[in-house]
Amino acid sequence: MAATHTPHHTHGTTSQLWAGGLTVFAAVMLGITGLVGVFRGIMAIAEDDVFLTTPNYVFQWDLTGWGWVHLIVGAVALVVSFGLYRVSTWARVAGVAIAALVIVANFLSLPYYPAWSILMIAMSGFVIWALCVVKSDDTAAR
Repeated sequence: MAATHTPHHTHGTTSQLWAGGLTVFAAVMLGITGLVGVFRGIMAIAEDDVFLTTPNYVFQWDLTGWGWVHLIVGAVALVVSFGLYRVSTWARVAGVAIAALVIVANFLSLPYYPAWSILMIAMSGFVIWALCVVKSDDTAAR
């Protein structure tokens, strides 16, 4: 016999799937962002000539210093992305916070590698969106 579903039960299942899908999307995007940040950090630490130099930039800093910033923020983003697979509140809050830090770090280092910075800002914006639109009752129901 096939089980019948009430409309309310179907709505609950749909919203749970939607919330779970957005959280997994955020986890994957944050993981990619973190991995790219780690690679970008290693590149900046190892080979400064890969990046553009801007002599009169307000937020001018040694590229090796920016490399360490991106490496550390990327590593933290990777760790938080794994926490998002368990749909925990701490991981959602930390995911929004680390994605915001990625946006700030990439904005400040925009002149050194513009295309990559813009891509990272956009990806982090999607992570923040995905983590913020999921209602807490949807994640608790999972």
